[in-house]
Amino acid sequence: MHRLTLDTFLTGTQDIEARQYQVLGGLKSCHEEFSHNRLYPTLAELVSLHNALVQVINGMSDIQGRLSHELKEVDLEQGKLVYENPASDSDLERAAELIAWALPKIQHTIDEGVDIFNFVDEHIQIEQVGIMPMYREEGYWFVPDPKAALLHLLRYEVSLFTSANERYRRLKTTKLGELTQGLVRYSPESIKLSLIERYQDLPNPATYICETDLDFPYAETLLPIAKRKLIAQVFS
Repeated sequence: MHRLTLDTFLTGTQDIEARQYQVLGGLKSCHEEFSHNRLYPTLAELVSLHNALVQVINGMSDIQGRLSHELKEVDLEQGKLVYENPASDSDLERAAELIAWALPKIQHTIDEGVDIFNFVDEHIQIEQVGIMPMYREEGYWFVPDPKAALLHLLRYEVSLFTSANERYRRLKTTKLGELTQGLVRYSPESIKLSLIERYQDLPNPATYICETDLDFPYAETLLPIAKRKLIAQVFS
């Protein structure tokens, strides 16, 4: 899959028509991923790219005020533009034209992915297993992969981190094993007890199970969306 990056829009824009074909090719690859219900990492990358391009457009007045330097990179973490060699007014105009042309098309593709995201989100439930302890930032989590007829047994841990003066919750998961979902059904309670016996550092773990009837891709769609719902459930 051809990935679209900031360089696609900020360098080599002398042939703007060729760049437009490159953008359309990249968006076509995204559409193909979404047509197979594979959301990640494509959706996250598109959203990040769209936000970066909007930031570039908003900073165009700053660029034009410094035409004696060429835009080298966009430092999103510091929120500033980095320049080096002389650039022409036409270079900036072509970059702005390409970005303005591409933004609605990128947004349309993002909307397509968001529709799939919302549909999957509505068809995923996170349920508690057994008695829940006061400490829920670490525990066990069971996530099905209906397409492969598997139940993934995961250990999760929620942590806080700070980025750009904002605090975020991050969910880390470690796979402990998997069970085949066939004629023999394992109860969530029995799976929890077996994990407690095997891993005695969590004698009374918070435990959740994800329920869904969708046979969408596990790694690219079900798991990333379910992670968001689990974080919300842990801190509800």
